[in-house]
Amino acid sequence: MNTSGHTSQSSRQGYPRLRKIFIMFFKGAFVILPVVLAVLVARECFSYPLHAQCTIEWKFGVSCQNVSDKLQAQIKKWNGKEGCASGGERCLYKLTGVTKEQLTATHTTPNKGYIDDLTFKFTETTGATCSVEGHSTSEVIYAILDYGTNYCNLENLITGSQLDNVTGYTESTSDKVCTQYSSADCDKY
Repeated sequence: MNTSGHTSQSSRQGYPRLRKIFIMFFKGAFVILPVVLAVLVARECFSYPLHAQCTIEWKFGVSCQNVSDKLQAQIKKWNGKEGCASGGERCLYKLTGVTKEQLTATHTTPNKGYIDDLTFKFTETTGATCSVEGHSTSEVIYAILDYGTNYCNLENLITGSQLDNVTGYTESTSDKVCTQYSSADCDKY
Protein backbone atom coordinates (compact mmCIF):
# COMPACT_ATOMS: atom_id res chain seq x y z
CA MET A 1 0.00 0.00 0.00
CA ASN A 2 1.14 3.48 -0.66
CA THR A 3 0.69 6.36 1.75
CA SER A 4 -2.63 7.35 0.21
CA GLY A 5 -4.22 4.03 1.26
CA HIS A 6 -4.39 2.56 -2.20
CA THR A 7 -2.86 -0.75 -3.24
CA SER A 8 -0.15 -0.38 -5.81
CA GLN A 9 -0.66 -1.79 -9.31
CA SER A 10 2.15 -4.40 -8.92
CA SER A 11 0.79 -5.91 -5.70
CA ARG A 12 -2.73 -6.22 -7.18
CA GLN A 13 -1.43 -8.21 -10.13
CA GLY A 14 -0.22 -11.00 -7.80
CA TYR A 15 -3.72 -11.66 -6.41
CA PRO A 16 -5.31 -13.21 -9.54
CA ARG A 17 -2.37 -15.59 -9.89
CA LEU A 18 -2.58 -16.60 -6.22
CA ARG A 19 -6.34 -16.99 -6.58
CA LYS A 20 -5.88 -19.34 -9.57
CA ILE A 21 -3.43 -21.47 -7.62
CA PHE A 22 -5.80 -21.56 -4.65
CA ILE A 23 -8.75 -22.63 -6.88
CA MET A 24 -6.68 -25.31 -8.66
CA PHE A 25 -5.55 -26.71 -5.30
CA PHE A 26 -9.09 -27.06 -3.99
CA LYS A 27 -10.44 -28.49 -7.26
CA GLY A 28 -7.69 -31.12 -7.16
CA ALA A 29 -8.44 -31.86 -3.51
CA PHE A 30 -12.15 -32.37 -4.30
CA VAL A 31 -11.21 -34.89 -7.00
CA ILE A 32 -8.47 -36.75 -5.13
CA LEU A 33 -9.98 -36.74 -1.63
CA PRO A 34 -13.06 -38.87 -2.50
CA VAL A 35 -10.88 -41.41 -4.30
CA VAL A 36 -8.52 -41.68 -1.32
CA LEU A 37 -11.45 -41.98 1.09
CA ALA A 38 -13.10 -44.66 -1.07
CA VAL A 39 -9.91 -46.72 -1.11
CA LEU A 40 -9.49 -46.40 2.66
CA VAL A 41 -13.11 -47.34 3.33
CA ALA A 42 -12.91 -50.28 0.91
CA ARG A 43 -9.79 -51.61 2.63
CA GLU A 44 -11.60 -51.55 5.97
CA CYS A 45 -14.96 -52.85 4.73
CA PHE A 46 -13.78 -55.66 2.46
CA SER A 47 -11.97 -58.60 3.92
CA TYR A 48 -10.08 -59.17 0.65
CA PRO A 49 -7.27 -57.37 -1.16
CA LEU A 50 -8.45 -54.70 -3.63
CA HIS A 51 -7.05 -56.70 -6.56
CA ALA A 52 -7.43 -60.44 -7.22
CA GLN A 53 -4.29 -61.97 -5.71
CA CYS A 54 -3.00 -64.33 -3.07
CA THR A 55 0.03 -64.58 -0.82
CA ILE A 56 0.79 -67.81 1.05
CA GLU A 57 3.66 -68.67 3.37
CA TRP A 58 4.79 -72.28 3.65
CA LYS A 59 7.40 -74.15 5.62
CA PHE A 60 8.81 -77.48 4.46
CA GLY A 61 11.11 -79.87 6.28
CA VAL A 62 13.23 -80.32 3.13
CA SER A 63 15.77 -78.15 1.31
CA CYS A 64 14.66 -75.27 -0.88
CA GLN A 65 16.32 -76.97 -3.84
CA ASN A 66 14.06 -79.98 -3.25
CA VAL A 67 10.97 -77.73 -3.09
CA SER A 68 11.99 -75.83 -6.23
CA ASP A 69 12.70 -79.06 -8.14
CA LYS A 70 9.29 -80.50 -7.24
CA LEU A 71 7.46 -77.29 -8.21
CA GLN A 72 9.32 -77.09 -11.53
CA ALA A 73 8.48 -80.72 -12.32
CA GLN A 74 4.79 -80.13 -11.51
CA ILE A 75 4.62 -76.98 -13.64
CA LYS A 76 6.16 -78.87 -16.57
CA LYS A 77 3.76 -81.79 -16.02
CA TRP A 78 0.74 -79.44 -16.15
CA ASN A 79 2.02 -77.36 -19.07
CA GLY A 80 -0.55 -78.59 -21.61
CA LYS A 81 -4.35 -78.82 -21.74
CA GLU A 82 -4.56 -82.46 -20.58
CA GLY A 83 -5.35 -81.54 -16.95
CA CYS A 84 -8.22 -79.32 -18.09
CA ALA A 85 -10.25 -82.29 -19.35
CA SER A 86 -11.59 -83.17 -15.89
CA GLY A 87 -13.06 -79.68 -15.51
CA GLY A 88 -10.44 -78.36 -13.12
CA GLU A 89 -7.57 -75.99 -13.75
CA ARG A 90 -4.60 -78.29 -13.18
CA CYS A 91 -3.27 -77.33 -16.59
CA LEU A 92 -1.80 -74.49 -18.64
CA TYR A 93 1.05 -73.64 -16.25
CA LYS A 94 4.20 -72.21 -17.80
CA LEU A 95 7.62 -71.86 -16.16
CA THR A 96 9.01 -68.37 -16.87
CA GLY A 97 12.11 -68.14 -14.67
CA VAL A 98 14.24 -69.99 -12.12
CA THR A 99 17.02 -68.84 -9.81
CA LYS A 100 18.24 -70.31 -6.54
CA GLU A 101 16.07 -67.83 -4.61
CA GLN A 102 12.98 -67.61 -6.82
CA LEU A 103 10.75 -69.43 -9.31
CA THR A 104 8.30 -67.59 -11.58
CA ALA A 105 5.51 -69.01 -13.70
CA THR A 106 2.15 -68.19 -15.21
CA HIS A 107 -1.18 -69.96 -15.13
CA THR A 108 -3.76 -69.46 -17.86
CA THR A 109 -7.40 -70.15 -17.01
CA PRO A 110 -8.78 -72.70 -19.50
CA ASN A 111 -12.20 -71.12 -20.08
CA LYS A 112 -11.50 -67.39 -20.42
CA GLY A 113 -7.76 -67.43 -21.06
CA TYR A 114 -6.96 -65.05 -18.19
CA ILE A 115 -3.30 -65.10 -17.15
CA ASP A 116 -2.12 -65.05 -13.55
CA ASP A 117 1.52 -64.43 -12.56
CA LEU A 118 3.04 -66.76 -9.94
CA THR A 119 6.15 -66.22 -7.82
CA PHE A 120 7.73 -68.54 -5.26
CA LYS A 121 10.50 -67.02 -3.11
CA PHE A 122 12.74 -69.49 -1.27
CA THR A 123 14.57 -68.90 2.02
CA GLU A 124 16.73 -71.69 3.42
CA THR A 125 16.38 -71.85 7.20
CA THR A 126 18.26 -73.77 9.87
CA GLY A 127 17.98 -77.53 10.00
CA ALA A 128 17.61 -78.06 6.23
CA THR A 129 14.13 -76.55 6.19
CA CYS A 130 12.74 -74.16 3.63
CA SER A 131 10.42 -71.17 3.98
CA VAL A 132 8.56 -70.21 0.84
CA GLU A 133 6.46 -67.17 0.07
CA GLY A 134 4.12 -67.82 -2.83
CA HIS A 135 2.27 -65.07 -4.65
CA SER A 136 -0.28 -65.25 -7.46
CA THR A 137 -1.87 -62.18 -9.01
CA SER A 138 -4.22 -61.63 -11.91
CA GLU A 139 -2.78 -59.78 -14.90
CA VAL A 140 -6.26 -58.35 -15.53
CA ILE A 141 -6.09 -54.95 -13.83
CA TYR A 142 -9.81 -54.72 -13.08
CA ALA A 143 -10.01 -58.16 -11.40
CA ILE A 144 -11.26 -57.82 -7.82
CA LEU A 145 -12.88 -61.13 -6.86
CA ASP A 146 -11.59 -64.43 -8.26
CA TYR A 147 -13.48 -67.26 -6.47
CA GLY A 148 -10.18 -68.29 -4.88
CA THR A 149 -8.47 -68.88 -8.24
CA ASN A 150 -5.18 -67.26 -7.19
CA TYR A 151 -5.10 -69.40 -4.04
CA CYS A 152 -5.75 -72.53 -6.11
CA ASN A 153 -3.05 -71.57 -8.64
CA LEU A 154 -0.52 -71.98 -5.83
CA GLU A 155 -2.20 -74.69 -3.76
CA ASN A 156 -2.72 -76.99 -6.73
CA LEU A 157 1.03 -76.97 -7.42
CA ILE A 158 1.81 -77.75 -3.77
CA THR A 159 -0.65 -80.64 -3.56
CA GLY A 160 0.08 -81.87 -7.09
CA SER A 161 3.80 -82.13 -6.28
CA GLN A 162 2.88 -83.72 -2.91
CA LEU A 163 4.84 -81.08 -1.01
CA ASP A 164 1.91 -80.94 1.43
CA ASN A 165 2.96 -84.43 2.56
CA VAL A 166 6.58 -83.64 3.45
CA THR A 167 7.75 -83.49 7.06
CA GLY A 168 7.35 -80.08 8.67
CA TYR A 169 4.78 -78.80 6.14
CA THR A 170 2.76 -75.77 7.26
CA GLU A 171 0.70 -73.23 5.34
CA SER A 172 -0.34 -69.73 6.40
CA THR A 173 -2.66 -67.30 4.61
CA SER A 174 -5.95 -65.46 5.18
CA ASP A 175 -8.66 -63.58 3.31
CA LYS A 176 -6.83 -60.31 4.07
CA VAL A 177 -3.92 -61.32 1.79
CA CYS A 178 -5.59 -63.94 -0.37
CA THR A 179 -8.76 -63.09 -2.29
CA GLN A 180 -11.64 -65.39 -1.33
CA TYR A 181 -9.29 -67.91 0.29
CA SER A 182 -11.93 -69.11 2.77
CA SER A 183 -14.36 -70.03 -0.03
CA ALA A 184 -11.85 -71.40 -2.57
CA ASP A 185 -12.79 -74.63 -4.34
CA CYS A 186 -9.55 -76.03 -5.78
CA ASP A 187 -11.34 -79.04 -7.30
CA LYS A 188 -13.00 -76.52 -9.60
CA TYR A 189 -10.29 -73.85 -9.84
